[in-house]
Amino acid sequence: IMLHRYGSEEHKQRWLRPLVAGEIFPSVGLTEPEVAGSDPTLMRATAHFDGDDIVVNAHKWFTTGANSAAFTTVFAETDPDAAAHRRFSAIIVPTDSPGYEIVRVIPTMGHTGGGHCEIRLTDVRVPKANLLGGRGEGFVIAQHRLGPGRIFHCMRWLGQAQRAFELMCARATTRYAHGSLLSEKGEIQRYVAESAAEIQSHRLMTLDAARRMDTGDDARIEIALIKFHGATMLHNVIDRAIQVHGALGVSGDTPLERMYREARYARLYDGPDEVHRASVARRLLKDPG
Repeated sequence: IMLHRYGSEEHKQRWLRPLVAGEIFPSVGLTEPEVAGSDPTLMRATAHFDGDDIVVNAHKWFTTGANSAAFTTVFAETDPDAAAHRRFSAIIVPTDSPGYEIVRVIPTMGHTGGGHCEIRLTDVRVPKANLLGGRGEGFVIAQHRLGPGRIFHCMRWLGQAQRAFELMCARATTRYAHGSLLSEKGEIQRYVAESAAEIQSHRLMTLDAARRMDTGDDARIEIALIKFHGATMLHNVIDRAIQVHGALGVSGDTPLERMYREARYARLYDGPDEVHRASVARRLLKDPG
């Protein structure tokens, strides 16, 4: 999205075309370990212009896919005296640039060899032409990436929740305990009904957000709503499915235990629940309609 919307013709030829063809992979350097990732105005990465070059110094982490990417779009401060949301720019940095270091692949819940990388850029030089969009447009570019990205997450969560729901129903209709099938017990029926309601409501909310974006609306309220609502829905449905499976649900014999671990990330990436709730509340208090 960033390259398509903000890239120059040179960017599109060098990076976007092979990206679409599946020949290379991208990564994005936004989050930093020293500051709150939910507030991009706190970023400490810097970049200054030196003749025809941009010199970048940055320490980023959770730069997903950096260990297999051809480039990282690094967000860094280029204009420290500008207004808070105009201080940062987006810069395309090839991962084979001198001074670009992958410090480690960060172990996360249940994973030791994933693609969430900590990276460090020390006096990395790239051509001035590698500036993506205009100088000081980094925050705008990031928002245009994150909005659609959050919808993609919510769509994927629907698939995950539906899979967990189907596993729960299959287990309930075949497992016999205490004189009847699980599906005949009121508490399990409640799990099924509540899960179906939550999945359907999230599906309709996601469709509404997508429809608004298709009409050119930034859909900020709708996207924030589905982000925290969907993360909660995903957790709840998988949790109920595990409960119906009993000990089997936390074993590696079903996909549920991994789905449960993955679901926990949903409340953090692309903005934690608390930030989205606060953002929605502020906007609705100004204009409840």
